[in-house]
Amino acid sequence: MNGAESLLQTARAAGIDVCFANPGTTELPLVAALDAVPGIRPVLGLFEGVCTGAADGYGRMTGRPALTLLHLGPGLANGLANLHNARRAHTPVVNLVGDHTTWHRGADSPLESDIGALARSVSGWVRTSRDATSLASDLCDAVAAASRPPGQVATLVVPADHQSQAAHGPTPTPKSVAPASPGADRIDAAVQALRCGPRSALLLGGPGCRSEALESAARIAEATGCRLFVETFPARAERGAGTPRLERLPYFPEQVNEACSDVACVILAGAPDPVAMFGWAGASSALLRSDVERVALAGVNEDVSSALAAVADALNAPRKLSTLAPFEPAPPPSGRLNAEALAAAVAHILPHHAIVVDEGATSSLPLYGALASAAPHAWLTLTGGAIGQGLPCATGAAIACPDRKVLAFQADGSGLYTLQALWTQARESLDVTTVVCANRAYRILQVEMLRAGSDAGGRAARALTELADPELDWVRLASGMGVPAVRAEDADSLVRALGRALTEPGPHLVEAILT
Repeated sequence: MNGAESLLQTARAAGIDVCFANPGTTELPLVAALDAVPGIRPVLGLFEGVCTGAADGYGRMTGRPALTLLHLGPGLANGLANLHNARRAHTPVVNLVGDHTTWHRGADSPLESDIGALARSVSGWVRTSRDATSLASDLCDAVAAASRPPGQVATLVVPADHQSQAAHGPTPTPKSVAPASPGADRIDAAVQALRCGPRSALLLGGPGCRSEALESAARIAEATGCRLFVETFPARAERGAGTPRLERLPYFPEQVNEACSDVACVILAGAPDPVAMFGWAGASSALLRSDVERVALAGVNEDVSSALAAVADALNAPRKLSTLAPFEPAPPPSGRLNAEALAAAVAHILPHHAIVVDEGATSSLPLYGALASAAPHAWLTLTGGAIGQGLPCATGAAIACPDRKVLAFQADGSGLYTLQALWTQARESLDVTTVVCANRAYRILQVEMLRAGSDAGGRAARALTELADPELDWVRLASGMGVPAVRAEDADSLVRALGRALTEPGPHLVEAILT
């Protein structure tokens, strides 16, 4: 048995069953070992950002890490943006990064780089293997690190000679670590803060957006009249019929001030004290006013669900809830196709227990409200702001949950960053329906320029924010990747196209031309 085989046997024993890979010469022993060690599904991505984004989507839906297999420093660098998103989502991911043969390192060959420095920018745990016999224990430690609550990126750098040299058998699987429970003092503080009634609010994030935690949050709201907010970009939230109606914390600071104008106290449950995405002139980094009391109930690395349940019990909150969203599918839209009609079409047609991956940017602003009473679904968002996450994340989610339909709600500009994910969807016959929100622009940049008082219509500004010259043809792009695609130019044709796509197996794409 060589080092690569002992590593993969350990990975399989630890419950890892997928490897999203774009390997090169320094990873060939690991490629060969995937044949020698059955049980780990190899999935090829044509770009490393597809591999890392897919591992993020897989980890968000399973709670377990997938492997990525990347080629040296440049391969890891190509995947950094979606590893940044995975880090912000607290997703468990284990990266295997090949390195040069040990005696060749230091020769300054063209592909030599500081892999560790690149890895540390997105990883909570980084190690370079010492020898072939340590690879199994290294992988075991990487899985344990990635799985430690709340989840993180772990990167193991594996020189090529260590992969091919003789090694021992697999290392026993590490025991899982349960998240810590907050102390009674924090439960009491939250209960006291909630006495403010409608002037108090729960801000939910991380594990606070899952079903059990949401049920307890709904009980608390029923007992106290407090408001329920979800962080702006949750890694995964359960939404739709049967869940409490959560207000989404707005993106812009002035919108937060307006939404929270009557809020005196915010209880943080799995969410940090929120900060603005950027530093805007005249605004602070903190999104909440300085006079709003913050009460930390449970951090993202703690047992948020049990903390919320303890608060609900301390308040003698009812278990029979009257405030959960009913199932009220939207009527099919007709006529002009704009962002509101697009959201209504998705809400009308969304299958039960679908997974919605939302990277629609400005086009998805109406989507959150439209899906409040749609069929129950999981909602995954762009946690780290590094665009190009949507298509790969949908790919990984579909592999994680082959029994669920996946709908990728994708802005056209950011979708081009990782277009290659469509090819992987076709190759793996994944049930992913992509809706491209085609507004032919980086609209968010145009909005930001207007907010800053700049001329978004100037010649240079248009050259750097418009995508209309030449016009992108997503139907042909998708077809070239092996994904059937159609164009919808009005709401009626969009509803028909989505109806077909979501009832047929395999990937589909609908290019929605927005007006």
